[in-house]
Amino acid sequence: MSKAIVAIVGRPNVGKSTLFNRLIQERWAIVEETPGVTRDRIYRSVEWSGRHFIVVDTGGIDFGETVVLGDQIIKQAQLAIEEADLILFVVDGSVGVTAQDHEVAQILRQSNKPVIVVANKLENNLDSQHVFEFYELGFERVFPLSALHGQGTGDLLDEVLRYLPEQEELVEPAVTRIAVVGRPNVGKSSLINALLDDERVIVSDIAGTTRDAIDTPFTWKGQHYILVDTAGIRRKSKINQSIEHYSVLRAMKVIEQCDIAVLVLDANEPVTEQDQRIAGYAHEAGRGIIIAVNKWDTIKKDSKTYLEFEKEIRDHFAYLLYAPLLFISAKTKQRVGELMDVAQFVAEQQSRRIPTAELNRVIEEAVLRQSPPSYKDKRLKIKYATQVGVKPPTFALFVNDPTLMHFSYERYLENQIRAAFGFEGTPIRFKLSLSERTRSR
Repeated sequence: MSKAIVAIVGRPNVGKSTLFNRLIQERWAIVEETPGVTRDRIYRSVEWSGRHFIVVDTGGIDFGETVVLGDQIIKQAQLAIEEADLILFVVDGSVGVTAQDHEVAQILRQSNKPVIVVANKLENNLDSQHVFEFYELGFERVFPLSALHGQGTGDLLDEVLRYLPEQEELVEPAVTRIAVVGRPNVGKSSLINALLDDERVIVSDIAGTTRDAIDTPFTWKGQHYILVDTAGIRRKSKINQSIEHYSVLRAMKVIEQCDIAVLVLDANEPVTEQDQRIAGYAHEAGRGIIIAVNKWDTIKKDSKTYLEFEKEIRDHFAYLLYAPLLFISAKTKQRVGELMDVAQFVAEQQSRRIPTAELNRVIEEAVLRQSPPSYKDKRLKIKYATQVGVKPPTFALFVNDPTLMHFSYERYLENQIRAAFGFEGTPIRFKLSLSERTRSR
């Protein structure tokens, strides 16, 4: 049995994202006193009294067409309503019922889903007379609270559990998190929708359309994934709004938390320093990396086009020779399926463990082919090697003197390990330690 879904809906600026963050006990959704900040559906898990459910934040429902992408925001909210088991209808308890509240209420009554009206923004005033006005919206339960201060949220969660079906203990499957990252307008959201074969996230030519990091569970050939759409990452000097600032910070945090980062490039634009910076961040974080060149359908091609593009991109990402490179089209879905096959393979490579005996054989052969570096008549000696971690694969090298290891020789050892065992799509890490014999002297 899957987890129950609770959707948070309402007109703009009633505190939906503040309530969402309060329920998940994390500042995940961006909160600003600006209409239209939340645009897509954002899913996170909640645990209360030993039970678990999914809560969904949505954009404000505004039929006045005063918000950029308003129609698409409303569509995303309606999709959340359709899949929900329970709806939290958030209103502003400090101002009373509005005409927009009545418009939202009409949509919710048509859904035939159970609805709890949440009268928010009642800081230190949960007994406000405004609360009783909200019964005129036609729903049985009205709960006063302050999402900002957490007042009344415990009582609300107790009430939520009354509406949700009893749940058997769930065994969470192993999940690989794939973050789709890149500069604005390279087609990240289009790629997410193409993979899911659904309009999961809003797509627009407007830079900055995606603001929050948007998680979507996804199954591919029996394996479980979470696809994460992220805001386009621009240079700091180009960021001039607090909303975009938080969006970029969230995207960088997603890179740190994902298993695999799919770096999306635009085939119509040259590789930029920002592309390299994003890739470098994923590399330093130890994430698996796939480079996906999008909008390949728009490029005029001859027999040399592929090789020319490949050389140019590899030259710009010389430190990512291990990263698979694909030329795709989110619009036509060209090689989109292949991208997931490659992601599945990279996930396996990230978690691969090498028997110690095999690893030491490869290291010994590498040392015989090319002697380790020396300094002032003292040569580096590798006594023993063993794998100590995955995601990324990490190897401990026990040596006579760690300071003798040169980065070029470390890269040589990495190449030898890759030649023997693969590890395609993932960085490799080394940890140097004094051998026991050296330490005891």
